[in-house]
Amino acid sequence: MKGIAAENSIHCETEYSVLKRVIVVKPAFMKINEVINETQKHYEGTNIDIPLAIHQHKTFVNTLKEHHVDVCELPTEPDLPEQVFTRDIAFTIYDQLFIASMGEEVRQNETEILKSWLQKYGLPFHEGFSDSIEGGDVVIDGTTIWVGKSGRTSYSAIEELQSRLPSHKIEPLSLTEDILHLDCVFNIINDDTALLYPPAFTSEDLRKIKSQFHIINVTEDEKFHMGPNVLSIGNKKIISLSQNKRLNGEIESQGFQVIPVDFSEIIKSGGAFRCCTLPLQRQ
Repeated sequence: MKGIAAENSIHCETEYSVLKRVIVVKPAFMKINEVINETQKHYEGTNIDIPLAIHQHKTFVNTLKEHHVDVCELPTEPDLPEQVFTRDIAFTIYDQLFIASMGEEVRQNETEILKSWLQKYGLPFHEGFSDSIEGGDVVIDGTTIWVGKSGRTSYSAIEELQSRLPSHKIEPLSLTEDILHLDCVFNIINDDTALLYPPAFTSEDLRKIKSQFHIINVTEDEKFHMGPNVLSIGNKKIISLSQNKRLNGEIESQGFQVIPVDFSEIIKSGGAFRCCTLPLQRQ
């Protein structure tokens, strides 16, 4: 980890430029203890096969490393079953890292582990949002930041983010109550292309999104299987769930390279590749 605090170690302007450094957490204690989203309701009975989840996560991490991504792992804690979803606990916008204000009590200590790690390596961060805001609701599009107004991110926190980033344009998007985070239904994979599950949005917000992007629509079944929650690693390469064959074909037809990875055990808790990565640096 030597040299991790090098110049420009924190910088992200988009969701799709070349991924250089990312934070992950192994799903060593992943479990549905307290149902906190719609996906978990479906899998509460069968719960999580932890050895399988660890195997799938390791395959994903190895895929990142094969593409020259510096993967940093936070320590795991037995009482934090949602720790694998590092995207939610912070978000990087240009040269600033913001610590999230977690909406669910079961997840609030995750940010303390992140802050200790950042302090250890001398990486600066901002915190202190007065209301809940989570990284899964924050999608970066250059100087435009799309932010989902959800059960985890309040409108007052969105306004506060705008006040902290006066040179950026914050675009709030209201989500239906059943949607956990914005990145479960909307993801930008290129400067002019986005994955979208239209029923999650108001008609006004749909018009706003469609005026900016060519849309690849996601079906109800693909949304349930975390179809929009892909991870762009740069040069039009997309890590996507191997089971979402139709969607992967659509993405490939638009000139992208899909790297299929089986994440079927991880998604039982309500997140996939984007949810499981906190980018620190893209270039």
